[in-house]
Amino acid sequence: MKKLIITPKKYTGKTSVVSTRLPDEMIKELEALSARTGKSRNELLVTMIEFALDNIEISDSEA
Repeated sequence: MKKLIITPKKYTGKTSVVSTRLPDEMIKELEALSARTGKSRNELLVTMIEFALDNIEISDSEA
């Protein structure tokens, strides 16, 4: 299993606001990770989404 490693920012330049709903428990975990790493929730979410986009595998078959 690949691990997500927190690194300096990859994306720079223009940004857009995207609104999403997250479970309260997930937000608590993000807040704890933010406090632990010194990164904002936004920075963490961008890093996590970047990781997911780089590592996604789509299966055409149903389980």
